[in-house]
Amino acid sequence: MAPWWAKGSHKGTSLVVKMENPNWSMVELEAPSEEDFLIGSTPTGSREKIRGKNAKQLTWVLLLKAHRAAGCLTSITSTFLSFGSTVRRRVAFGRTDDNDIETDENKAVKTGFYNCIKVFLWLSLLLFCFEIAAYFKGWHFGAPNLQLQYILSVPVGFKDLFDWLYTHWVLIRVAYLAPPLQFLANVCIVLFLIQSMDRLILCLGCFWIRLKKIKPIPKHEAVADLESGEDSFFPMVLIQIPMCNEKEVYQQSIAAVCSLDWPKSRILIQVLDDSDDPMTQLLIKEEVHKWQQEGAHIVYRHRVLRDGYKAGNLKSAMSCSYVKDYEFVAIFDADFQPSPDFLKRTVPHFKDNEDLGLVQTRWSFVNKDDNLLTRLQNINLSFHFEVEQQVNGVFINFFGFNGTAGVWRIKALEESGGWLERTTVEDMDIAVRAHLRGWKFIFLNDVECQCELPESYEAYRKQQHRWHSGPMQLFRLCLPDIIRAKISVWKKFNMIFLFFLLRKLILPFYSFTLFCIILPMTMFVPEAELPAWVVCYIPATMSFLNILPAPKSFPFIVPYLLFENTMSVTKFNAMVSGLFQLGSSYEWVVTKKFGRSSEGDLVSLVEKGPKHQRVGSEPNLDEIQADLKQEQKTRKTKHNRIYTKELALAFLLLTASARSLLSAQGIHFYFLLFQGISFLLVGLDLIGEQVL
Repeated sequence: MAPWWAKGSHKGTSLVVKMENPNWSMVELEAPSEEDFLIGSTPTGSREKIRGKNAKQLTWVLLLKAHRAAGCLTSITSTFLSFGSTVRRRVAFGRTDDNDIETDENKAVKTGFYNCIKVFLWLSLLLFCFEIAAYFKGWHFGAPNLQLQYILSVPVGFKDLFDWLYTHWVLIRVAYLAPPLQFLANVCIVLFLIQSMDRLILCLGCFWIRLKKIKPIPKHEAVADLESGEDSFFPMVLIQIPMCNEKEVYQQSIAAVCSLDWPKSRILIQVLDDSDDPMTQLLIKEEVHKWQQEGAHIVYRHRVLRDGYKAGNLKSAMSCSYVKDYEFVAIFDADFQPSPDFLKRTVPHFKDNEDLGLVQTRWSFVNKDDNLLTRLQNINLSFHFEVEQQVNGVFINFFGFNGTAGVWRIKALEESGGWLERTTVEDMDIAVRAHLRGWKFIFLNDVECQCELPESYEAYRKQQHRWHSGPMQLFRLCLPDIIRAKISVWKKFNMIFLFFLLRKLILPFYSFTLFCIILPMTMFVPEAELPAWVVCYIPATMSFLNILPAPKSFPFIVPYLLFENTMSVTKFNAMVSGLFQLGSSYEWVVTKKFGRSSEGDLVSLVEKGPKHQRVGSEPNLDEIQADLKQEQKTRKTKHNRIYTKELALAFLLLTASARSLLSAQGIHFYFLLFQGISFLLVGLDLIGEQVL
C-alpha cells in the first residue's frame, strides 16, 4: 500500500485570495503539494516542472504582498492628506484663544506667558540650525564629554569662522549654561520623586482600604429608623441647585432632586437661578411651577445682582429666614442627577455623630465614553475620588469639598463663617475653614451621583484654570489661619505641605518645567542631562497607578500620560496667576454642558409612560425632537479654536526631538516626538468636541 503522501491524485489544496482593490479579479492559487518537499526523490523533468510551478506561485505571492503594501501606503497617504487639510481649515477658519481675553490685565498676563514660550521656540530653532551645520562639519560625537575633549585636543591654529563660533558656543555651554540648567533639572527631579512617593503612598492606602474592606458605616439605629418609616429620625433637609444659564441640563437636575425618596414635609428644594438670559429664567421658572403642581416642595430664587458667583448665590440662599428650620443642606450642580435613595444613604451618617460636618459622595459620568477627552478625564477623576478622597477621608477625616453631590450640617457651615466670595473655589474654602474648626468629613465611595463631563477642550481648559488658580489664591488667604489654628502639627503639615503645596503647586510646576522646558533645552545643551528613568520609567509607573481605579481605560495609558503633560501648560499658568493674584485668577466661567444625557432620559421616559413624573411634567415628544433638531443646527455653527501656547510648545518639542537624533538619544527622541504631536493635536483643537 503506497504511503498517503505519494498519491498522485493529491494535487494540493486550493487557496482563494480576494484582492482589496475591486478592479482586481479573484485569483486562484495552488498551494504547495507534498511533492514539492520531495525534490530529491522525483525525476529531473518533474523537478523542473515543480520548480516552475513554485516560481509562478512565488510571483503571485509577491504580487499580492506588493498590492497590500500599495494599499497600506495609499491609506497612509490619504490619512496625512486629510490631516493636512484639517490643519489648513483650522488655520484658515479657527479662532485663537486670544479672543477670550476680556481685560487688559488678563491680556498682559497671557501675552507675557506666551511670549516666554515663543522665546524658547525661536531660540531652539536658531540653535537647531546651528547644530545641523555643526553636524555636517563633523562636530558631533554623540556624547558631550567626547565633544569637549575633541575641542581641547585640537591644536591651536587657524580655524574658520564657523569652527571658532561653535568652539566658543560649546565652552559657553559647559561653563555657564549647563550648571544652572542641571541644577534646575535636579530640583525638579527631587520634586518629581517626592510627588511620586506621595502618589504611591495614596495608592497603598487605597489598596489597604480594599483589602480590609474599610468603609464608613452609619449607625444601625439610623438605618433601622429610616426603614421603619419613623418620623422621629427624618431630619429637615434643604436641597440647593445653583445654576447659571444652563438650559441644557436644568430639567434633569430638578427632576432628579424632586424624585428623592424623602418625606415631602421634611424637605425643601431651592432652585437658585443666576441666569442673565430671560428665556432661560422663564424656562426654569416654568419647570419649577410644574413640579409645584405635582406636589413637590420647591421654590425658585433669582438674584438681580450676581455678586460672588456661586458662593454669593449660596450665601444669599442661606440668608433666608426659613433656613433656621433645617438641619442639613444638600448641594447639587445643575448637571447632577442623584439617585432616589441619595438622602437615605448619606443622612444616616450624621446621627449620633456630632463632629461630622460633611458627607461627600462620588461622581459618575454619563458621557465618559463619548470621546477621547472624556475618557482621559474619567481616568483623572476616578483616581481623585477612589484614591485621594477615599484615603484622606478614611485616615485623616479631611478632603476638599467638591462643591456638589454632598450633604453639609448647617451648623458646621455657620460656625465656619458661611460661604465667602473671596475665591473661585468656594467649596475648598469652606472645607478648609471647617477642618480648622475641628469638623470631620466622610467620603462615600459606594454612593454615586451622575453628572456630565466637559466634552470640548475649551470648556475643560477653563474648568481646569479655575480649579488650579483658586487653590493658590486660597492658600495665600488661609496660610495665617492654618498656622494660628488650634490643631495638631501633623494636620497643619498635611494641609500646608501635602494638600496645598505638593498637590496644588509643585505638581503643575515640575510637570511644565521639567517636561516642557528643561527636557527640550537639554537637547541643545547636552552637558545637562536627564536620565532615562525620569523621562520614561517613573512617568509610566505613575500613569499606571493613576489608571488603576479605571481598569477599562488601560488602552489609553499612553495618551493619558501625554495629555497630562499637555495640560500642564494650562495648570502652570493658572497656578502662577492664582499664587500672585493676577487678573485671570478671578475669572469664573460656567463649564459648558451639552445636555446629552437629559435628551436620552426624556425620550426614554416618554416611551415608558408611567414614570413621567421623573421629568417633572408630561414632556411633549415633538418639542423634544424639535430641540434636538435645533441643537443639530447650532452644532453646525461650531467653530474650532487654535491655542497658540500649545502650538508654540508643539514646535519647540518637535524641534528638540529632531535635535536629539543628531546625538542618537533614543528614548528622549520618542518622548519628545510623541509629546510634540500631543501638543499639536491639542493646539489645533483636534481633541474633543468643538465649541459654539
